[in-house]
Amino acid sequence: MKPIKILCLVFSLATLLAPAAHAQFAVFDASNFAEAVQEFGQLEQMYTTAVETRDQVISAYNLAYQMSQMPQDLALRYGSQFSSWTDLAAPDAYGNTAAWIDALNLGGQTQALAAYMNSVIQAQPYPASGLAMQDANTQSVIQNQVATSELAQGTTTSTLSTLGAIRSNSEALAQKLANLEADTYSTDPTQQSEMAVLGKINTATLLQIHSQQDTNQILAASVQQQLVTQKQQIDAQNRAINEAIYFQQNFPNMMQQITGGVSDSLHAISLSPTGH
Repeated sequence: MKPIKILCLVFSLATLLAPAAHAQFAVFDASNFAEAVQEFGQLEQMYTTAVETRDQVISAYNLAYQMSQMPQDLALRYGSQFSSWTDLAAPDAYGNTAAWIDALNLGGQTQALAAYMNSVIQAQPYPASGLAMQDANTQSVIQNQVATSELAQGTTTSTLSTLGAIRSNSEALAQKLANLEADTYSTDPTQQSEMAVLGKINTATLLQIHSQQDTNQILAASVQQQLVTQKQQIDAQNRAINEAIYFQQNFPNMMQQITGGVSDSLHAISLSPTGH
């Protein structure tokens, strides 16, 4: 900085004193000299500010460039392999398991219903005439058992459809996870910009939400199956209670009929000629 300042000062003085070489009676203008010195100071300050600004820009660029670089061995250090869904397979000796396997691998309510019809023993409808001949308690038990069978069919087919949909979509989900992992460990500067990193964070969050949604669906299907099992247990318990109540209510009449019948038989025997 000092050589430049001295050079500028000498140049300014030479400019101001140059007319003295052509005029014998040159007059020194102190005001012009002071103004020139002031302007020189302003130019020097502008130059200093420009240099500082340049240094700040270069420093910011170097920092941004450094932040955009990924370690070369990041994928090797942290990359991991995870298990994935695979297609289900099973023997089909009598041709009644293929539909069940298709439902678990592909999903869909139609496939699930076909799987249930082919693989599960179907409950035959109770004849209406035969049901009408039963007493009210027996009719209730029969209708209750049919309802349990129908609920079991609905929950089973729903579970098959849900699991099949999750399994069939697992391959696409695995590919998206692989793409996200590759971009995360990429050394390409375009993949490490601020917007690229934010986009990958949002993508990872969405994939996690979708995975949690699949987990919730599996849990819901499991709860549905447990509800059917619980209903069967409640039905069995309630039938036992109803049978006990029916027995307590009808036991005196039944015993009276039995004892009355025995007495009549004994009386009839005693009156017959062979009874003597």
